[in-house]
Amino acid sequence: MTCHGSRWLLLFSLLVVAAALGLALLPPGSAARSAACAAPVGWLRIAGENGESIPANEVLARAAAADVVLLGEQHDDEDHHRWQLQVLAGLHALRPQMVVGFEMFPRRVQPVLDRWVAGELSAPALLAQTGWEEIWNFPAAFYLPLFEFVRINRLPMLALNVDARLTRAISDKGWDAVAESEREGVGRAAPASSAYRDFLFSVYREHAHGHGGRDSRGFRHFVEAQLNWDRAMAEALAVRLASGQGDGRPPLVVGVIGSGHLRHGHGVPHQLRALGVGRVVTLLPLAFAEACREMQPGLADALFVLPSKPALAVPPPRLGVQLEDIAGASAVRVQAVTAGSLAEKSGLMAGDRLLEVAGRPAGKAAAVIALVRAAAPGTWLPLRVGRGDTTLDIVVRLPPE
Repeated sequence: MTCHGSRWLLLFSLLVVAAALGLALLPPGSAARSAACAAPVGWLRIAGENGESIPANEVLARAAAADVVLLGEQHDDEDHHRWQLQVLAGLHALRPQMVVGFEMFPRRVQPVLDRWVAGELSAPALLAQTGWEEIWNFPAAFYLPLFEFVRINRLPMLALNVDARLTRAISDKGWDAVAESEREGVGRAAPASSAYRDFLFSVYREHAHGHGGRDSRGFRHFVEAQLNWDRAMAEALAVRLASGQGDGRPPLVVGVIGSGHLRHGHGVPHQLRALGVGRVVTLLPLAFAEACREMQPGLADALFVLPSKPALAVPPPRLGVQLEDIAGASAVRVQAVTAGSLAEKSGLMAGDRLLEVAGRPAGKAAAVIALVRAAAPGTWLPLRVGRGDTTLDIVVRLPPE
């Protein structure tokens, strides 16, 4: 991999993190406002600089009357997925004709999702045939209750995403340089709003290490990759909505999508409006500890503040890396290294290949994550790493309890 490719792989990975975790730019004064804010648990709508409680039946009734409902999430927060399941059940009771789309799946696995809904596959078969460990490095256990809900109710299940290779290609060389035959049918995205570009530039500027400003080719490609990602999901939702128009009232189309693609009407909602879909409702979950800091006018149509819960006495170790499986190899590539993480302190770098973890072959990213989380606090975790043509032995010192 060239230095140019490594740099773009790092930038792309950081944008994945920003979208997945729902990171947002906070306006000046947010910290001061947090001190005066008191966010109750449950449904809220933003009123001025604070939120006011709103009955669940009012939120659900409004959402059930829409064309498209977008449910945000932080991918690694199990409570976000429990909340999504609760909302799906409420919407289904009001409007049984539903379609549920998932960002987690690229379009190429749609036939597998159809077989799952038809009752032809077990849960392990669904995960194996969609290549879950390769396409989505988050615990399947968080998502299976959602998948089971659509199966039990025989609701069409929609793959919203495109292959990650397309997103990486656009981030590397730009949308125009990608052959039309390789775009998976996705059309040109509507331009980003200035506010969305500001957010994307904040990510780019922090991690591009001086490789260009707002007018640079690099940043332009970076924006194009994100817009194509948003557009792909919006088109999948819009096409499914239109396909139900001819036989009476169309189904309610629900999208389960990372919050970073939804906040402030940017991303997917913006692309849906450009496609002529006007009745879109966006609902987002927020952690209680973050609610006051995150609440901003226009963030979403309604918010759900989740109650606090006790943290694990000893959280499992985390290296602080984004990983990618390498096709045909028993190794895992490090896509990005989080600043200040154990990985950075130990000398891991973006582009490294993990060959062994604690003396065992790395194999797949999911296996690496499991080995790291199983390690005891306060111990040493040996890694065998490939860097270019060199093999290195790196030892990570895990923090004590």
